Amino acid sequence: MRSLTVLFVIIVISSTALFAQPGTGIRWSRDGQSVLKSSTEGIMTAPLSGAATTIKVPAAQYTPAGTTKPLPIKDFYFSADEKKLLIYTNAKKVWRYETRGDYWVLDLTTGKLQQLGKDKPAASLMFAKLSPDGNKVAYVSGHNIYVEDLNTGTIQAMTRDGSRRLINGTFDWVYEEEFGCRDGFRWSPDGNNIAYWQIDATGIRDFLMINNTDSIYSFTTPVEYPVAGENPSACRIGVVDIHTAKTTWMQVPGDQQQHYIPRMEWVPGKKELIIQQLNRKQNESKIMVCQATNGKAHTLYEEKDTAWIDVKSRWDDNNIEGWDFTGNGKAFIWVSEQDGWRHLYNIPLDKGKATLLTPGNYDVINIAKVDEANHVIYFLASPENATQQYLYQVPLSGGKAVRITPANEPGTHSYGISPSGSWAIHEFSNAYTYPVVENIQLPAHTSSSNTVAQALKEAAAKPNKVEYFQVTTVDGVTMDGWMSKPANFNPAKKYPVVFYVYGEPAGATTLDAIGAGRNYLYDGDMAADGYIYISMDNRGTPLPKGRYWRKCVYRKVGVINTRDQAMGALALMRKYSFIDSSRTAVWGWSGGGSMTLNLLFQYPDIYKTGIAIAAVGNQLTYDNIYQERYMGLPQENREDFVKGSPITYARNLKGNLLYIHGTGDDNVHYQNAEMLLNELIKYNKQIQFMAYPNRTHNISEGEGTFEHLSTLYTNYLRTHCEPGGR
Repeated sequence: MRSLTVLFVIIVISSTALFAQPGTGIRWSRDGQSVLKSSTEGIMTAPLSGAATTIKVPAAQYTPAGTTKPLPIKDFYFSADEKKLLIYTNAKKVWRYETRGDYWVLDLTTGKLQQLGKDKPAASLMFAKLSPDGNKVAYVSGHNIYVEDLNTGTIQAMTRDGSRRLINGTFDWVYEEEFGCRDGFRWSPDGNNIAYWQIDATGIRDFLMINNTDSIYSFTTPVEYPVAGENPSACRIGVVDIHTAKTTWMQVPGDQQQHYIPRMEWVPGKKELIIQQLNRKQNESKIMVCQATNGKAHTLYEEKDTAWIDVKSRWDDNNIEGWDFTGNGKAFIWVSEQDGWRHLYNIPLDKGKATLLTPGNYDVINIAKVDEANHVIYFLASPENATQQYLYQVPLSGGKAVRITPANEPGTHSYGISPSGSWAIHEFSNAYTYPVVENIQLPAHTSSSNTVAQALKEAAAKPNKVEYFQVTTVDGVTMDGWMSKPANFNPAKKYPVVFYVYGEPAGATTLDAIGAGRNYLYDGDMAADGYIYISMDNRGTPLPKGRYWRKCVYRKVGVINTRDQAMGALALMRKYSFIDSSRTAVWGWSGGGSMTLNLLFQYPDIYKTGIAIAAVGNQLTYDNIYQERYMGLPQENREDFVKGSPITYARNLKGNLLYIHGTGDDNVHYQNAEMLLNELIKYNKQIQFMAYPNRTHNISEGEGTFEHLSTLYTNYLRTHCEPGGR
C-alpha cells in the first residue's frame, strides 16, 4: 500500500547490479563513457564528457517495411556485442505498470527488422530478453514462456500449462504490488536454460470488481486477491532446458503455499541459482543455493527478526532487486538490520558467513554501486539528517565511510554510476530547488557544468516558505517535519493548519526534496490563502533513524503511528501560538487516508476536519503480504488488526469528514468505503462522501476527473477549515 500523493521527485537511477526487475533506467554504452537515449532521430550516444551527441542507430533502420514512421520506442536493449537491438513498443498496463506490448529485433549487421511473437495476440509479450549469444529471445505471453530463434523464426513453448491462475514467468497481483516482482524469468549464463517463477493462484479467492458504467448491464472483473489471513499463492522455481522444454524444479524445502521467494538469480558463470526464501510472517529469511541440473538446494545464510525482514535493498525503488555479486560470483553484498542499523555485509558463497562492511550508528539507504575495479562500494546515507540523502564510499573490504557529496549541497541526491565507476549522472533537489542533473566524475565529484551550485545560488535568492523542524512529543519521540507558512506571515496572528499524513512503513513524507510544502491537490495557493501546511514522519516510516524507529510499530500499525502524529500536532500547537487549534485539518491518501481516519476518530478533540482518500478502513480487507508483514497473522493476533483499523473508532467522530474512494480500486477495495459508511450510519455520523465510478487507486481515469477531485478537495477544505489569519 503506497501513498499516491508523493511530495518529492526523485529519479531512480539504477546501478549495474544484476537486477531482478530490469526497468527503464540508464542505458550505458559498453565503455561506460556515454548514455544511450532514444529520440525522434534514432538511438543516440550522449558522451558524459559533454562532447557532441551522435546517432548510433538512425530511426529509419527501425521503420517497419511499408510504413513511413519509425517504431515508437518505449524501451530498448542492446545485445552484449551491440550487434542486435531489442525494441519494446505499443506498451500496455498490467495493473500498475506498462509491462506488456510488442517487441521487435533489429540486426544491426544485416539491417533486418523483425517482429517477435507474430502468432501471439497484439501487445501480449512481456519481458523479452535476448539470449547471451544474441541469437534467441525469450518472452512471456499468456502466462507461458516462449523462446524464439532469430535465425529461423521458430517459436518453441517452454511451458504449456499457463493460465490466469497458473502463472509462469511473471507474477500475480500481490507479488507485483508488495514485492515489486513482475519480470519472472532469467536466461542462464550459457544460454541453454531459463530459470523461472511459477505462481499457483488456483487456491486464491477472487475479489470481484463491479463495473456499473461501461455497459447497461453491470459486470465484474475478478482479481485473485489474498486478504490478510488467507493463504498466499504457492510459489516454486523451475529451470527449463530450452532444447527439450523439460523443467527441473528446485527442491526448496517447506510448504510452497506458506513461503515467499522474492529474489532469484543465476550465480555468475555457474549452473547454480541463488534465491531468497521468506516464511509466511516474513520474519525469517533464508538464502539458498540451488543446483540447476538436479534441483538440490542448500541453505547458505539465515536471518531472523522479531518484527519483519526488509527485503528491499533500495528504499526508493518499488522493485525487489537482484544480487550485487563480487569476485565473479564468489560472494555478494547483502543489506541487513541485524545489529540495529541498516548495514552492508559481505557473504561468501562457500562459507555463508556475513562480514560487516559499514560499521557505525547510521543506516545505509541505498547501494549506488559495487565498484570492484576500484575496490569500493558507493552507497547513499545521511547520518546527520534523516530527511536528506548523500553519496558515501567505503572500501570493498569494509571500514570507515567517506562522504563524496560536497558539504555545501544540502538536500536529496541520487546517482547513476557508470559501469567503469568513473562517471555518474547526478540528480539533486531540495525543498526550494527544482531537480537538476549534471554529469560528474568520481570519486572527486567534479563537474564542468557546476549545475547544482548554480541552481542552489538561484534558489537561495528566492523567498523560501518551507522550514524544517524537529518536535518532541510527551512520549519522548522526536519527529522530523516541514512547515510552509502563509504569505505575509504575521506571528501575532493565528492561522489554520493542514497536516499532510502518510505514516505507514511504505513511505515517508518529509524528505528534503522538491515537492515538500506543496499540495498538488489544492486548487490554488495555500500560502496565499493563509494556511499553514505541515507534514511529520512518525515512528514506523522508512527514515534512516535505525531499526527500532522503523519496526517498533510491529503489530501496532494504526496505534503507535497514529499517536505519534497526534502528539506531534499537540506539541506544535503548544510551541507555536500562531497555530489556530480550532482550525485544524488533516488529509492523506491510501495509507495516509487510513491515518486521517484514525486521527479523526481516535483524537477527535485535536483534528476538526479531515479528507481521507482511498483509505483502508479495515485492516482485515487488505492483502496478506503487506498486512501480515507488519501486523502478524489474524489467526494468532486478530485483536491487533481490530485495534489498528479506523472503523473500530468511527463512532467517535466529532468533526467534519470528506471521504473519497474509486469504485474500481483494485488495491484498496471499495468495500472499505462501504464498511466505513455502515459504521458511520450506525452511529448517525454525518459526513460528505464521494465515490468516483470505476476509478482505480489513483483516481486518475476519465475526462475531468482530476479537476473534479481537486475542486471537491479545495472547496471542502475552505468551507470547513476557513483560511486566513485572525
